[in-house]
Amino acid sequence: MSTTLKEPIVSVRQLAKSFGSNRVLNGIDMDVQPSQVIVVIGPSGSGKSTFLRCLNGLETAEEGTVRICGHALVDNGRMIDENGLNRIRKDVGMVFQSFNLFPHLTVLQNVTLAPRSLARVSAAEADAEARALLAKVGLGHKADVYPGTLSGGQKQRVAIARALAMHPQVMLFDEPTSALDPELVGEVLQVMQALASEGMTMLIVTHEMNFARDVADTIVVMDHGSVIEAGPPEQIFGAPREARTRSFLQAVLSREQAA
Repeated sequence: MSTTLKEPIVSVRQLAKSFGSNRVLNGIDMDVQPSQVIVVIGPSGSGKSTFLRCLNGLETAEEGTVRICGHALVDNGRMIDENGLNRIRKDVGMVFQSFNLFPHLTVLQNVTLAPRSLARVSAAEADAEARALLAKVGLGHKADVYPGTLSGGQKQRVAIARALAMHPQVMLFDEPTSALDPELVGEVLQVMQALASEGMTMLIVTHEMNFARDVADTIVVMDHGSVIEAGPPEQIFGAPREARTRSFLQAVLSREQAA
């Protein structure tokens, strides 16, 4: 984990988003430095996933400014055009709760699809890199099988390899283990922890508190669409300033101990 101060790779100012009359994000400010790992926690419905989706244009922010890798994604509430959005999406990989793999394609074909169709990488180069990425996530031996034969943890590791195939500068993880059986969670978190140790810039929404404590440079706590507290793991878990943070952590950690 590293937090060398440079120009922020992600800069968010006063980001706001509503669904109808429901204000989901309420003026989010955040800077992410290169190689920094930010873990976003908070109760369900606090806007965590919507925040991540606004960072790659899957949701349209209505107010504020977002800059990623030196390029504006949102400028005073206005989204950039489709060409600019596609450029930014090459720099931002995202892994979702669901795996979203194409069932009719092999694991290898799932990983090579975007580099071949969007980045115009040759078939041979895409295949070689995909096999290396699959080996990296412990699935080199599964390159030629179909997703239907994989466990949930294996599918999520393929999804991570697929995102990495576009050489992103930033990786977004939206509760990547929430759909997994408990015994499969560790294999996915292990891959994510390896990425963090290699210096990948990451924003992670998760309910895995032990993982958050181990991997994060900064923990961000959200509630009702706002950042209510942020700090290093030892401060957030050891001496949170906000009563809402304390009550949330007490509830989550009590559930973990009872499980």
